[in-house]
Formats: sequence, structure tokens, C-alpha cells
Amino acid sequence: GNLEWLDKNKTSFLIMWKRPEEWGKLIYQWVSKNGLTNSVFTLYELTSGDDTENEEFHGLDEAMLLRALQALQQEHKAEIITLDDGRGVKFF
Repeated sequence: GNLEWLDKNKTSFLIMWKRPEEWGKLIYQWVSKNGLTNSVFTLYELTSGDDTENEEFHGLDEAMLLRALQALQQEHKAEIITLDDGRGVKFF
């Protein structure tokens, strides 16, 4: 379950510590626990900000973060948005 093929010929793959949906769940739990629904964050704030220093998702690779946020977006718990200085996310 934590291996994903990156090509059709199955010559390269990605091994994930957690699946994107699991990361999304952890991020959303943090948002909910801290009363931060209806808030907007930059991707940097989520993975490198002082507020998330003690969270398991702190330092998460941006590609995996985006996949986790896309999973939350499919569940209507978040929306990935474009900000002046990059991407961000609004949580619902």
C-alpha cells in the first residue's frame, strides 16, 4: 500500500512513509484541534512554520504536501489556492 509506481514500465517507484490521505488527515486534525478552520496558510507555513514545529508533518516534502492537500480538497475539507507569492490552502 505504500509503494507507488512512477512509470508504466514499473522501473521506478516511490515508497511513502504515509499515504497522502494519511498526511492529509494529520494536517486536518492539527487545523481542527487549533481552531484554524476557515484559515489560509501558505505551504511554507504548514511545513516550515513555527506553529507546526512539533507536528509530524513539519518538514514534509512539498510534492507530498500537495498530494495530501488534494486528498483533503476531494473531501471538501480544504481548497488549494494561488497566492501572490506561491500556493496556499484554505481549510473548511
